[in-house]
Amino acid sequence: MSTDAEITVYGAHWCPDCRRSKQFLGEHQIPYNWIDIEADPAAERYVIEKNDGKRIIPTIVFKDGSFLVEPSNAELAAKLGLKTTASRHHYDVIVLGGGPAGLTTALYTAREAIDTLVIERAAFGGQAAGTEKLDNMPGFPDGVAGIDFSNRLRQQAERFGVELLQAQEVSGISQHGNFRCVETGDGNHYSADAILIATGSRYKRLGIPGEADYLGAGVHFCATCDGPFYKGKQVAVIGGGNSAAEESLLLTKFAEHVTILVRGDHFKASQIIQESVMGNAKISVNWHTEVQEFIGAQSKLTALRVVNNQTNAETELAMDGAFIFIGLTPNTAFLKDSGLLLDRWGFVVTGHKLVHQQKRPAGFENRDPLLLETSIPGIFAAGDVRDDSTKQVVSAAGEGSTAALMIREYLKNG
Repeated sequence: MSTDAEITVYGAHWCPDCRRSKQFLGEHQIPYNWIDIEADPAAERYVIEKNDGKRIIPTIVFKDGSFLVEPSNAELAAKLGLKTTASRHHYDVIVLGGGPAGLTTALYTAREAIDTLVIERAAFGGQAAGTEKLDNMPGFPDGVAGIDFSNRLRQQAERFGVELLQAQEVSGISQHGNFRCVETGDGNHYSADAILIATGSRYKRLGIPGEADYLGAGVHFCATCDGPFYKGKQVAVIGGGNSAAEESLLLTKFAEHVTILVRGDHFKASQIIQESVMGNAKISVNWHTEVQEFIGAQSKLTALRVVNNQTNAETELAMDGAFIFIGLTPNTAFLKDSGLLLDRWGFVVTGHKLVHQQKRPAGFENRDPLLLETSIPGIFAAGDVRDDSTKQVVSAAGEGSTAALMIREYLKNG
């Protein structure tokens, strides 16, 4: 990924454990160098030497000369010093998700001496951390890099005493008496008087042949994370919204040429971004185009089979990489058995909408839900995971501060 990185991953494109380790490092915004041992005989010899004559990948080498071989995500997290276990088991508030909504809530609550724990599965900052530049963030007239903004939020939360867990999945939430309970992927259980769900959303997949086969080996969802692998190469961007247009512009910094595949006849991106895309000589746009299959050879993506949805003409586009930006799916799978009310797309329903259901949710017989409160009293939601959110960084942060005020009100009266 980065020639200045202090971590080097030796592997091969066909290796699923290599892809998993690369994804883990990418999700946590940890720079690394990637060396394909099948294209570099010297690197292959180095791996064999490191492993006492065995050709084992991934072999991950660190700045101090130490290395890990086929590490699990937990082993990588431990080596990188990521904190995955909380100091105790009960908190005033537990925030699920360390993006702009979650971190803003946490710094607001902690600032008022409300004991707060944040649990995050990937990099703090959420999708904002993977955005090259935030140009519409109030107070930053020249824009701010997504990773810089995210790091500032994290530092601010830590300054107020928020406890942060990283590289930790939430497997479920439940209730026990007056307590709200959280179970993490490592089997630990934590309880709180209130919970905020700010787990955000993730990019949708196409669900077509070849997509799963070439994840991390030609098919990607983050231009910031994986764009540097495509210097001087041909890449496709699938989608017609703001994300697709913005990420296409970023990819022109690396790729020789970017082809945007849009299934309609126009962009849904803002006008200023459209103008930037259409005025860029390194970008071309194919309208009325849908991808039918990802095609590859030797475990690498080589082409996309596409169809024109007006003429039904099928063609193959030779491509070194493809980046998919077709919308968002909420990260709410862990809520499946929680009893929490979700909308038909899986986003969390909050506030006044709850009293318009056929029957008021249990616990709200004598009061209306607070603004960002869910169908379970004491559990709140904010940011991209919420049904009526605008899916913008600035509004996620705003909802985070509002959620903190609602949580404070709930704890005061609870």
